[in-house]
Amino acid sequence: MTTKENYWVYVLENPAGRFYIGSTGNLENRLAQHNAKDKIGSKFSHKNGLWSLVWSEPHLTRSAAVQREKQIKAMKSAKWIREQLLNKPL
Repeated sequence: MTTKENYWVYVLENPAGRFYIGSTGNLENRLAQHNAKDKIGSKFSHKNGLWSLVWSEPHLTRSAAVQREKQIKAMKSAKWIREQLLNKPL
């Protein structure tokens, strides 16, 4: 039996080194929304973009992706993201 991951947790980074963490069912579309000139992305991502996708993780269900997103956001640390997700020690 083949399974397909339909949901993603992702981390975006802007040129200033700030991170945005989110989850989505369509990674390409969501990145385009964050970088759109109009305000269809979130207020934070719109005023702090141009965003690059630096990390993503597939999940089988939306609830699993949202749970993982909350786990990462709870860390509240750019250092943790760099070291644990991006494998870039400071």
